[in-house]
Amino acid sequence: MRTISKEELKELYDRDFPLWAEINYELLKEKLYELVDWENLLEEIQDMAQRHLDACISYLAVILEHLYKWDNFRELAGGETAGMEWIRSVENARLRLVDILEDYPSLKLKLPLEFQKAWKKARTELTIWLKDNNYDLQKFSIPKECPYTYEEAMQRDLRKEMSSI
Repeated sequence: MRTISKEELKELYDRDFPLWAEINYELLKEKLYELVDWENLLEEIQDMAQRHLDACISYLAVILEHLYKWDNFRELAGGETAGMEWIRSVENARLRLVDILEDYPSLKLKLPLEFQKAWKKARTELTIWLKDNNYDLQKFSIPKECPYTYEEAMQRDLRKEMSSI
């Protein structure tokens, strides 16, 4: 294994992350704990844990965005099948979310606590969608507080609603 100082290893973190990771791995494997770049390693471990929660928040944001479109913009889409793409998107995001939550059960408790963050992301996407489709942002103001509950986001059956129209 190549010899490297702690300072060089810390610098390597920003310059060549894969090499940094490889060297830290070797140091840990060889039990050379005093040479490990602990500060950056701990940050990376924290980021790894956060990555899965961030994915869940993103899927939840998609669900909220498309629930809102279903409730507020279906008539603008027109036609008998208006909103079907939103229904499919909600269902697909729920499936992906359920997969992650099955793989990482601890996130089941954390995700509801991030509900407002998901709504913030959904609001941003809704605003972009309105602008891209030349809708008047004043006429279609999106509420700051989410109009849905976590349970509704995860369980509301839009296909059933579609069939009752």
